[in-house]
Amino acid sequence: MLNRRHLRVKVLQALYAYHQSDTKDVKLFEKNMLSSIDQVYEMYIWMLSLINEVVSFAANDAEERANKHLPTAEDLNANLKILTNRFILSLNDNKEYITAWKKYKVDWTFEPELAKSLFIILKNSPEYAEYLAKTGDTLQTDKDIIKFIFKKVILKSSLAEQVFEDRFIFWPVDKDVLQALIAKTFKNFSHDDYKLNQLAEITGNWVEDREFVVNLFQQSIRYDAAYHELIAAKTQNWEPERIAMMDTLLMKMAITEFINFNSIPVKVTINEYLEISKEFSTPKSNSFINGILDKILIELKAENKIKKIGRGLIE
Repeated sequence: MLNRRHLRVKVLQALYAYHQSDTKDVKLFEKNMLSSIDQVYEMYIWMLSLINEVVSFAANDAEERANKHLPTAEDLNANLKILTNRFILSLNDNKEYITAWKKYKVDWTFEPELAKSLFIILKNSPEYAEYLAKTGDTLQTDKDIIKFIFKKVILKSSLAEQVFEDRFIFWPVDKDVLQALIAKTFKNFSHDDYKLNQLAEITGNWVEDREFVVNLFQQSIRYDAAYHELIAAKTQNWEPERIAMMDTLLMKMAITEFINFNSIPVKVTINEYLEISKEFSTPKSNSFINGILDKILIELKAENKIKKIGRGLIE
């Protein structure tokens, strides 16, 4: 699921788009930001659907084999055990999944060869042969082959990678979140009573997390000029064009949290943005941002502008 670091990245992406655009419609960019978060869940539903498509192709494959000019006995008696896989049956019985599948209009007909190519990889794997030969299956053993399909077939497929990258603009960034959502789904689907199995949630508490991202986005824009001055005062020896835009945005977001988010510890804020900088900015950004934020923090404390609730939230 999306944790607070992932959510901060979504705000960072929205702020970057806002500052790069000639259009300064805050509500428009806020809407786009929330949409990009929803797209992570949409990507999750599409992935579950693709797993379903790969499994379902077993029936197509069996029909193709039976209709061969000279089918073998094995062709005429294809093992269709996977069609009764408990995880898949539970997924297809899940009301959340069905509703989301309809909402996002999931339809793989635009890429008809994908499920087929993935199933062929699965069919030729020793793991699949072992699964078909196994007796006394349980929900856990059924989940194991689905995990194999996801991790070793789909995620290893360059075609599947390309399809998701083309469809979801932030696929390279959100891919790790997707894997966490799928892993959570495997954990959640632990009951033989399908009605008790639930999909993963996009965040731990969307009501609170939605408020967090919206406030962080809005206040980073509202106080942009003031926070820019704070940064400029501490970077007088640096030519403005040499400071990466991402570094500036990360520092402004951190200052926003210092001053306006009284329940987030200062150390947490600093650590989060330093980690984000490792992925989204230059190799030297980490130490640069840390040094500038330390100086700004000293000034803000001296001016009593940091109001944190609870012990240990400032230090």
